[in-house]
Amino acid sequence: MQQSIYTMGADVGGSYVKVVLMAYDPAGSGHRLLDKQTEKIRKRNPKDVVAETVDLILQRNRLDYERDIAYLASTGEGEMVEKKTGHFYSMTSHARGGIYFAPEAKTVVDMGGLYVRAIKVDARGKVLDYKMTGQCASGSGQFIENISRYLGLAVEEVGEISLKADNPEVPSGICAVLAETDVINLVSKGLSTPNIVKGINISIAQRVVKLLGSLRAESPVALVGGMGMNAGMIQAIRELATENKKNNLQFVAHPEAIYSGAVGAALWGGFRYFKLKEKNAAAVLQPV
Repeated sequence: MQQSIYTMGADVGGSYVKVVLMAYDPAGSGHRLLDKQTEKIRKRNPKDVVAETVDLILQRNRLDYERDIAYLASTGEGEMVEKKTGHFYSMTSHARGGIYFAPEAKTVVDMGGLYVRAIKVDARGKVLDYKMTGQCASGSGQFIENISRYLGLAVEEVGEISLKADNPEVPSGICAVLAETDVINLVSKGLSTPNIVKGINISIAQRVVKLLGSLRAESPVALVGGMGMNAGMIQAIRELATENKKNNLQFVAHPEAIYSGAVGAALWGGFRYFKLKEKNAAAVLQPV
C-alpha cells in the first residue's frame, strides 16, 4: 500500500504568514488539508516566522522535513521562505486554492492584503483571464486592518460588527494614507462603529463588483483571501451585486479562505513534484 505524499505551502504577505500541510493519497482519496497555521509577523523577521511556523506544523504531525515532505512551495514574498523547493506566482496559487475550496467556481476573487484580483479559472484552477485593482491600499485587507486598529477593534471583529449596521455612510474617496483622519471625521459626525465599518466595506465591495463586471465574471464566484472570511464584506458584495443587476452571480465563501494561497501553492507543488518524477523516470528508460 502506497503511503500518502506530503506537500506544504507557505503564503507570505505583508502582515501574515499562512502555512498549510497537504496530503495526497495515491489510492484515490485525493488531496486533503491536514494542518494549517496563521502567524502575524508584527515586528519579527518574516524569515524566522516562516521557519518557525513550518517547524511547528511538522512537529505537530510528527513529520521530518527532509524525509517526509515531497515539496515545500512558496507564494507571495517567496524570498522569505528559505527551505522552499519552488515558488508560484500569487495569482496562480490563489486561483488553484479557490478551486480547492469551491470546486464548481468559475471565478475566484482574491481579496488580499495589498489589492483585489478577480480571476477567471478553469476546472483545474488555471488562470484564463483576470482584472485587478491598482496599488492604492484603500481597496485592500491592509486598509481594513488599519481602520480596525484606529477604531480599537480586532480584525476578527470587523465582519460581525459590520452586520449590525443600520444606517451606513459610504465614504467618498477615502484614502489609505489619510485613513486615521477620515475615521476621526466619520466619528465626529456621530456615526456608530458598525455604520462606519459597513460603509468602508461597501466602498471596497464597490471595487470588487466593478472588477467582476469588467471581467464579465461567471458564476459561481469564490471569495478567497483574508477578506473572504469577513462576513460583513461578503454581505456587502452580495448586496451590491444584486443592486447592480448582477444577481445572477452566486458567491461562495469558505471559513478557511485565508489559506487559499498556501493551499494553491502546496497543490501546484505536488503537481510539479509528480511531473519531475515522470520526467526523471522517462529519462532512465530512454535507450543509451
